[in-house]
Amino acid sequence: MFSHRLTSKLEKNRLTLLLEQKKQRGTAILDLTGSNPTQANLAYPEDILSSLTDCRSMLYHPSAKGLMEARTAVARYYCERGQGEIDPEDIVLTASTSEAYAFLFKLLADPHQNILAPQPSYPLLDFLAAGEAIDVVRYPLIYHDRWQLHITEITDHITSQTRALVAVTPNNPTGSFLKVSEWNSLKETCSRHKLPLICDEVFFDYPLDETISRFDPIAEQDVLTFVLSGLSKVVGLPQMKMGWIVIRGPKEQRRLARERLEIISDTFLSVNTPVQHASPKLLQIRVSIQEQIRLRIQRNLTLLEDLFSASSLESLPVEGGWYVVVRVPDTRSEEAWALHLLADYNTSVHPGYFYDFYQEPFLVLSLLTPEKLFKEGIGRLLEAAG
Repeated sequence: MFSHRLTSKLEKNRLTLLLEQKKQRGTAILDLTGSNPTQANLAYPEDILSSLTDCRSMLYHPSAKGLMEARTAVARYYCERGQGEIDPEDIVLTASTSEAYAFLFKLLADPHQNILAPQPSYPLLDFLAAGEAIDVVRYPLIYHDRWQLHITEITDHITSQTRALVAVTPNNPTGSFLKVSEWNSLKETCSRHKLPLICDEVFFDYPLDETISRFDPIAEQDVLTFVLSGLSKVVGLPQMKMGWIVIRGPKEQRRLARERLEIISDTFLSVNTPVQHASPKLLQIRVSIQEQIRLRIQRNLTLLEDLFSASSLESLPVEGGWYVVVRVPDTRSEEAWALHLLADYNTSVHPGYFYDFYQEPFLVLSLLTPEKLFKEGIGRLLEAAG
């Protein structure tokens, strides 16, 4: 009766089941995994909702790639980031970054072909690829004092069925930016194998180490590149449901990609009109929200490093984003660590295997957690570690 695309994704893991049981019993859970900025005690401008009352929203004028006003606002955001003029015609609006991935998978791959993506990384890619009946082949990020991309680990996985390469900068959850040298290697590989790049940069505005020579993917001119981001992280407003794809690279390849993406977008027309009219104002207020988030994650990271200094726990270096990877003693598995913290300390963390770490034991924590709760949660983690 049903498609087999999601069959393997339906079974719940032990951690999820235990968390559901505790919530059903009314147990108070200290959540160190939260990534929802609207539930992180941030101060949002009081007039945000007024931006949704534009009377033009009562009229429906569908535009396949999104209203020009909204696409121009996105182009202005990149200009203010220091990347010069971006043609709004090279921007396609989506309801989310997830939908942007789905559109690109439709654009680039046929069923049973594959895309390459980093390991570890956010697990949502596997669900999105399964929904489009394509495969995800993982290339590892190697950790030696910092997370690094080794180009041979990518080229070894490229086959005749490979249709695109996904890069995430900064990566979720490792917090590692793609360096200029790494980007150049990616670009040369994609050019040689005639592969487009899909670059997810949703956390790009949240660097924690300004000395890093990170590459800004929006500057790419030589290889067909699709840059993904959205209001969810840029403005801390996931409920506004507007993401985007910026098409970069050679002019003729951009034109061909634009034509096909316009057909896909026109099929769904998923971005609502009010948020498109509101987007210029929403993008203008990003500065105050981003400042709060950057201060929060920096303070939590400093606290974490201070508290870990005399313990058996180690936080791996973070260059950007909202997450930190913690190495815990190998006295038990990742799953056992997470279950122990939840069962005995009512504290929720993510085990590394959620993100397809190829080693263990690691835990992943959210630096977006309100500072008082974060300190309490780290105290429980230290207590559990003995």
